[in-house]
Amino acid sequence: MKKQTWSLALHWQIFIGMGFGILVGFIINEAGWSGSVIPWIKPIGTIFIRLITMVAVPLVLASLIVGVASLRDLSKLRRIGTKTFLLYTTTTALAVSIGLMVGNILQPGSGLDESMKERLNSQYSSVVSEKMKGTSLNFTDMLVEIVPLNPFYSLATERGEMLQVVFFALILGLALNRIDDRLAEPVIRFFDGLTHALIRVIDMIMKVAPIGVFALIAAVIADFGFDILKPLGVYFVTVTTGLGLHVLLVYLPILVLFSKIPLFFFIRKFVKVQLVAFSSSSSAAALPVNMEVCEKELGVKKEVTSFVLPLGATINMDGTALYQGVAALFIAQVYGIDLGLSEQMVIILTATLASIGTAAVPGVGMIMLIIVLQSVHVPPEGIALIFGIDRILDMMRTTVNVTGDGVVASVVASTENLLDQTENGSSKNA
Repeated sequence: MKKQTWSLALHWQIFIGMGFGILVGFIINEAGWSGSVIPWIKPIGTIFIRLITMVAVPLVLASLIVGVASLRDLSKLRRIGTKTFLLYTTTTALAVSIGLMVGNILQPGSGLDESMKERLNSQYSSVVSEKMKGTSLNFTDMLVEIVPLNPFYSLATERGEMLQVVFFALILGLALNRIDDRLAEPVIRFFDGLTHALIRVIDMIMKVAPIGVFALIAAVIADFGFDILKPLGVYFVTVTTGLGLHVLLVYLPILVLFSKIPLFFFIRKFVKVQLVAFSSSSSAAALPVNMEVCEKELGVKKEVTSFVLPLGATINMDGTALYQGVAALFIAQVYGIDLGLSEQMVIILTATLASIGTAAVPGVGMIMLIIVLQSVHVPPEGIALIFGIDRILDMMRTTVNVTGDGVVASVVASTENLLDQTENGSSKNA
């Protein structure tokens, strides 16, 4: 199969689609046409996301089985797994710490007007109450849930139990690694062919990406507008500043120090993934694109992408964890609750644990935030104060999440000599 790459023109088409979506959404919102126009625009974006998500779970299953079955050196698989888990958990803990640091400096909740607090509470309290039902964190249950009762159900469920799919694919790949080659080869060839076919499907879907991105962005801006940012401006700036600092102080140094992929080459190639993540607010939707870009554009070999990226889409939520740290401080400050060092350490631990095993879908950050707030005895009802701008921030934190996945995959591939670079001038590794 020939190596295919998306043209630079598609980059610009997606950018134009996003810019046009912002403009059209703003016009619709200002003209008061949201109720009549959004029902026509939103389904286009929803179809685009469903098309990409449709590919995610079968691609993870097929590519991970092939990757593990083809990796004859099991000690290398152990090293890849250990490095991946340590990098993901470490960067998540650092993300929460950065969020808390910025939140302590800027104090985003100290100046919120009382009347605005009451208005936001009344507007979103019913939605928050619905999300709070049955929310809790039990680490033992999370470990048990990794093992699927029925892997076919995990594959078929609408939510897509990604961590269970990864576990099943890992076990099946190891089993194929240990049986006679004559029996294993037909199964490996089948899943390898399925992987290539699904990647071709992604190529086809991305041809309509500019239209899908336009529809997604236009619907969000038309629905919320920019007015919602005014009363929560300091909070918005605090979160976005924290996300920017995490990329600059954590991801970029890790990439430069431990990866053989040049920084600007990575940025130029990875922007496609970030655009899909930003417009969809879903790590799962961006996963197939992330896997293709890392393999075809960055040269990360399948043994790494098929394991590191699906796992990252499930447990690596740095942007979401950082946002939770800021949001917890913001709500506590609004209610006049002083969170000391011990409470903030609890936030770091809880947010890191809560990021493991949560669904890689839009809005999951709110569920995780309820768990974090409960751990430090801050009223979860305070989420109503920030619910209005959650979708916009969700787009930003998802972009950071998938960037972290790409950085970790690049680092693991570089340190394991599983990088096949031919475009950026680096040496080609075996």
